[in-house]
Amino acid sequence: MLKVGVFGVGHLGNFHLNNWKEIGSVKIIGFYDPSDENSNAAIEKYGLKRFKNAAELLDECDVADIVAPTTMHHELCKMAILKSKHVFVEKPLANTMDEAREIVKLTKEANIKLQVGHVERFNAAFLALKDYSLKPMFIEVHRLAQFNPRGTDVSVILDLMIHDIDIILSLVQSNVKNVYANGVNVLSDTPDIANVRIEFDNGSVANLTSSRISMKKMRKMRLFQKDSYISIDFLDKKTEVIKYKTPSDTNVFTFDIETNTGKKTIAIAAPQIHENNAIKEELQSFVDSITNDSPVVVSEIDGYRAMEVAHIILEKINRNQIN
Repeated sequence: MLKVGVFGVGHLGNFHLNNWKEIGSVKIIGFYDPSDENSNAAIEKYGLKRFKNAAELLDECDVADIVAPTTMHHELCKMAILKSKHVFVEKPLANTMDEAREIVKLTKEANIKLQVGHVERFNAAFLALKDYSLKPMFIEVHRLAQFNPRGTDVSVILDLMIHDIDIILSLVQSNVKNVYANGVNVLSDTPDIANVRIEFDNGSVANLTSSRISMKKMRKMRLFQKDSYISIDFLDKKTEVIKYKTPSDTNVFTFDIETNTGKKTIAIAAPQIHENNAIKEELQSFVDSITNDSPVVVSEIDGYRAMEVAHIILEKINRNQIN
């Protein structure tokens, strides 16, 4: 049985604790959090042991679950990796690119498992497309949230947009060619709303809009590729595929259209959504990777690449703001 230590028992840390309790092959041995308020609440709710420092907890666990603020990711990851502990770390991987590079280097040298918490990879609406061939040439994304001071220690790029950057990079297997970006600081010292265009070497283009000062919530992605259009609603867990009908298509809504090459039949499919707990599923997948010695779903390289693009976007925004 794997022994898990949780580093950070704030808002998201509590979600992790609740889900670790439901995974039968692990045991939570305790937590470390410098906040007395967070710690006392966790002790009262979960009856767990509070360790007085990170090093002591690392000595007792097999897996470090790092749910601390982003500024602490590098220090905690480095300590855990140097003690040969497996690491699950929330996104973004680190606070700076130099920190991220060192984590990638140390992970490779230590031969441990490290997974980054890009939870949208486990969203039921996205998982519903696992049997589809996704090769988008144009992507449009809107991720809007109401203002919450809790997330303003980083920009909207590293707070919200990085989810979509990670998914886009996983779908478009090509290098980034150009990035165009604009953003505005509204209620915090970092960009709260941003519009970004990413162009890839293979011709694919992604347009992304993220805001954390919206009146309503939205998490939608639309994929356009040869002969099909795919809509993913990460918030309401709905997925739709519109394409030319093939003989293998069953249980789909169809209608005919006239084209220059004659009549075509359009099929509209709604892939089955299997409701899930995305956080529990990503933690379970990490445990499975450790026990089966198989690749993690979101590696340190994936986390690094998402951060790299996010920081290019931030540089473009800063340059445009200065100009």
